[in-house]
Amino acid sequence: MEGKSLPIVDQKKPRLPEWFRTKLPSGEQQQIFNQTKAAVKDNKLHTVCEEARCPNIHDCWSTGDATFMVAGKECTRGCRFCAVGTIKTPPPLDVEEPQQLADAVESMNLRHLVITVVNRDDLHDSGASHYRACIDAVHKRCPNITIELLCSDLAGDIDALSSLLEGAPLEIFAHNVECVPRLDSTVRDARASFEQSLKILKHAKLLRPDILTKSSIMVGVGETDEEISQTMQLLRDVEVDFLTIGQYLAPSSRHLAIDRFPAPEMYDFWAKQAIEMGFAGIASGPLVRSSFKAGLLLRKTIDINNTEELPGAYVYTRQRQDSEPTPLKAFTD
Repeated sequence: MEGKSLPIVDQKKPRLPEWFRTKLPSGEQQQIFNQTKAAVKDNKLHTVCEEARCPNIHDCWSTGDATFMVAGKECTRGCRFCAVGTIKTPPPLDVEEPQQLADAVESMNLRHLVITVVNRDDLHDSGASHYRACIDAVHKRCPNITIELLCSDLAGDIDALSSLLEGAPLEIFAHNVECVPRLDSTVRDARASFEQSLKILKHAKLLRPDILTKSSIMVGVGETDEEISQTMQLLRDVEVDFLTIGQYLAPSSRHLAIDRFPAPEMYDFWAKQAIEMGFAGIASGPLVRSSFKAGLLLRKTIDINNTEELPGAYVYTRQRQDSEPTPLKAFTD
């Protein structure tokens, strides 16, 4: 298909293909979901699962996984795909948040934690020191949990990135490019760019070659199949280790319109291509999100005998290539 820029228009909600139907938790899984929700509420925390209206929230939370969003629940940027609220001047950072996050994580018995952030362009270091305080607090309380940071671009500030990463107890540093370079001005806030994102990912690997780096691409925002492959190669050129590819779903009629729904077979093609390019691991599927069961990709990469599955996604690693995804479960009211 020919690539094009998509308008932001008031649109009717498109009918989702059959492969987007999922199952709501019940019984013991519903109980775990409720406990996770209570831990978030009791510690006055925010999750990207809720704020970004992630379609996988029940699947993640019912198995005890959650991605916590720190530094507030509103972002200083206004990307056209994102459901997180936008604010020009956010309230001050909550100095108690690192300990509250550690309290919640300790109560949830997690194996892998993803900490994601809102952009804080109002702060001199874009929030880097606060993000680091959150990482350190969790590691001190729960030293056996593997930690992944899904970070902002820190406004391209390499000094802030250096202070964030130096000695940080992280397994994965993630930053999402979101879309192919041509669509930056259509999809993302004007203060973000593919070039700036690539710079942060490149320097993260240079500063901490021992940490795995990760990024994510959405499909269905106006790109071509060829552009997806080209973008994957650009990420691999700066030694990004992990990649996720998933379908864009418009959060509301006022967000960027959905361009297309690639068939599930295309995600298999991209997954195999990523391994051929040299990525250590990839999760590729319609419902895949960068932090959805993120620990699974790490564990499968480290342990060749790991048999965990990600519903509806092709999860490939260099050591092991599963030929078929676990089918998405039938939708239940």
